[in-house]
Amino acid sequence: MTNAELTGTAASAPASAPLRIPGPATPYQGDIARYWDGEARPVNLRLGDVDGLYHHHYGIGEVDSAALGGAGDAASEKRLIAELHRLESAQAEFLLSHLGDIRPQDTLLDAGCGRGGSMVMAHQRFGCSVEGVTLSAKQADFANGRARELGMQDHVRARVCNMLATPFKTGSAAASWNNESSMYVDLHDLFAEHSRVLETGGRYVTITGCWNPRYGQPSKWVSQINAHFECNIHSRREYLRAMADNRLVPQAVIDLTPDTLPYWELRATSSLVTGIEDAFINSYKDGSFQYLLIAADRV
Repeated sequence: MTNAELTGTAASAPASAPLRIPGPATPYQGDIARYWDGEARPVNLRLGDVDGLYHHHYGIGEVDSAALGGAGDAASEKRLIAELHRLESAQAEFLLSHLGDIRPQDTLLDAGCGRGGSMVMAHQRFGCSVEGVTLSAKQADFANGRARELGMQDHVRARVCNMLATPFKTGSAAASWNNESSMYVDLHDLFAEHSRVLETGGRYVTITGCWNPRYGQPSKWVSQINAHFECNIHSRREYLRAMADNRLVPQAVIDLTPDTLPYWELRATSSLVTGIEDAFINSYKDGSFQYLLIAADRV
């Protein structure tokens, strides 16, 4: 399926065409757009500089101590940054591995695509077209620039729009995902839109942090994370309920909390700390916060 078939418009605008930037639907969306337009944290940019894949999520997997080498020499920080980036790319690969049987003629949707690292990886893996949406014009410009640099502009595209009301045709996507972006929206509205865009039998995947209902209420650590990122973290129970209400049937629910702790503990030792590391580490350890992958099929 081509981009033209997905959107019902001309295939793709010339590379130099300016982005069409719709006004925010709510004041909160305007705040989030301004937040990410102004975001330039080294923890995102310097990790992306390692190999040109710019992510906006965290990592999973065991730290390769041998790759880190000895501490304190001139290259130790460079090796640490490369290892953090390896872990975050491993997270993206894990998400993509749950999208199912994707064909080159298919189209995928990345809802909350950031600077486009996962879209590039999806095209490299499947050979298909990938459409991304973000509220940030700066992120969309960056993602489209990287697609042009890589010669992928006919297959990988980011646009500025609300993930709750995308321009894509009903049933046009073979698979879709949110990678650490669902905490910015109402889950019922989000899953209603994914359910609309997905073909019957299509796969939806999210990796997200969520507060643990068994803890009772969001902990102080979760509240700190909300304040830091200007988001609203949902509970695990809310995800499953909203999926059930929108024809998305979970096929896998995987607790990645033990797998993401090594990333956070390594990041806390780096020069890229942002001040939120302890909140993640403490909330994962006390059980009030969980890092989950949920894969669901559209029925």
